[in-house]
Amino acid sequence: MTEPYLIGLVGARGHAGAELLHIIARHPRLMLAFAVSREWAGRKVNEISPDILDESIFEALNPEEAAARRSDAIILAMPDGAAASYVEAINKAAPEKIIIDLSADYRFDDKWVYGLPELFRHRIGGARRIANPGCYATAMELAVAPMLPYLFGPPSLFGVSGYSGAGTSPSPRNDVARLEDNLMPYALTGHKHEREASRHLGRSVRFTPHVHPAFRGLVVTAHLPLKEPMSAGDIRRIYDKAFQNEPLIRLQDEPPELKNSAGVNGALIGGFAVAEGGGHAVVVAALDNLLKGAAVQAVQNLNLALGLPELSGIGQNDS
Repeated sequence: MTEPYLIGLVGARGHAGAELLHIIARHPRLMLAFAVSREWAGRKVNEISPDILDESIFEALNPEEAAARRSDAIILAMPDGAAASYVEAINKAAPEKIIIDLSADYRFDDKWVYGLPELFRHRIGGARRIANPGCYATAMELAVAPMLPYLFGPPSLFGVSGYSGAGTSPSPRNDVARLEDNLMPYALTGHKHEREASRHLGRSVRFTPHVHPAFRGLVVTAHLPLKEPMSAGDIRRIYDKAFQNEPLIRLQDEPPELKNSAGVNGALIGGFAVAEGGGHAVVVAALDNLLKGAAVQAVQNLNLALGLPELSGIGQNDS
């Protein structure tokens, strides 16, 4: 019997960490080596992930202790700015280990591979340092990338997400009472995912995020200025060709709604509308910010890095 790959998870108590625990538990080739959570140290992992059948417990491992533990890969699912001490310790003690970082800390670092498989799969296989894309950035890049050769000027994107995207630390953006019957705009310029998408698309984009009372899911509406007039059919054919072999991308004629993406492993892209005169197109992308926007994409990247089937433990683009 083939030995499983051992996976360490740091930040296991967060929203994305909980999803990763579920995926690792059902993955045929992965096994949880350790789960780090200072808040839940000493409690059983199966309190939040009953599908983990062993007696794993959350531990409060410091970076050096985590780096020294036996594992093939370590996934860092921590807030922005918190990964560096773990990366430094792993680089020193066990540089051969794969690191998947879910924060924004290494998405602008050329020494790390940017892990959006549908656009950069050729770089991910065998990589040892992988920066998982942001949830909004994933949706923006998938919505815009097929149209890059046809654009005139920067695309403009309007985004709305559920409040789980704000993490577990209390803030106005995950305050359920404040969000009730509300839509909250924030980071009106210079949002980190705007900068991220601009960098990896190789073209400036404009992005305005909003949060509303749903827990999970996000939707991005992309306004695409065109060099030359095109029809809606032209636009749809471009996306059909770009994503025809991508099992985690589902194309549809109607624009996806935020609720359609909740619990879905991949991304939904649709709408494909063109303004009168054909000089301006609109495309809508939706995904679950905790799945394709975080945990599913991390395991997609880990599978590629380990040489496993890309969808192992994930499945198709289904809820």
